[in-house]
Amino acid sequence: MRYFLELSYNGKAYHGWQNQPNAITVQEVLENALSTLLRTTIEIVGAGRTDTGVHALQMFAHFDCSSKLDIAQLKYNLNSFLPKDIAIQNIFEVKKDAHARFDAISRTYLYRICTEKDAFNFDKVYYINNDLHIDKMNEASKILFEYNNFECFSKTNTDVKTFNCKIIKAEWVKKNNELHFTIEADRFLRNMVRAIVGTLISVGTGKLEIEDMHTIIKSKNRSEAGYSVPAHGLYLSKIEYPEQIRL
Repeated sequence: MRYFLELSYNGKAYHGWQNQPNAITVQEVLENALSTLLRTTIEIVGAGRTDTGVHALQMFAHFDCSSKLDIAQLKYNLNSFLPKDIAIQNIFEVKKDAHARFDAISRTYLYRICTEKDAFNFDKVYYINNDLHIDKMNEASKILFEYNNFECFSKTNTDVKTFNCKIIKAEWVKKNNELHFTIEADRFLRNMVRAIVGTLISVGTGKLEIEDMHTIIKSKNRSEAGYSVPAHGLYLSKIEYPEQIRL
């Protein structure tokens, strides 16, 4: 039987989602917890990878188990067993071929910028002591809808087969003393969101013009785009699936 986990985590203490040697990851902690509680080796598959320090407001992963589980009890046990920076919101049974990564329809990320120094929020937002022109940043964001190839925003030497993504939403809004950037797409490249945000910040500070976005995207060259903003301001905020994956 196959089950989906819905969870959230603070990425500060982790070297990203995916297992890697000599570094603690969210996937490793979850697999160890499930294997201990279910008394069998459990491997999980996540909906995607988040980099070191990136947070998740909503992440999904699937795992297989030979016996039917008491879902309510497992959720309680997991939340008791897991560290305080990983929380399980839901566990549900899905069709045996449902896949947390490949069945995802869209993913949404949130990036938080704070324009005033905050002693209590500094590790959850990116502090910028500059005036940002949000209207220009939104105009530049709209240019993303005109393209599919985003190699210019991708981490170099990556092993992907295609740099094509379909961006569905890209919008800046002001919330009190924060600027929030929400971007939704069918898929994302490694480092893509952080590079896009860094480029849009350059538009907001006047270092780049709005129309420069066309040149940058067409170049397919990472060095033409802006800097990568810090990971601690980035949140995987939503993942959508077709309803038919559930039993």
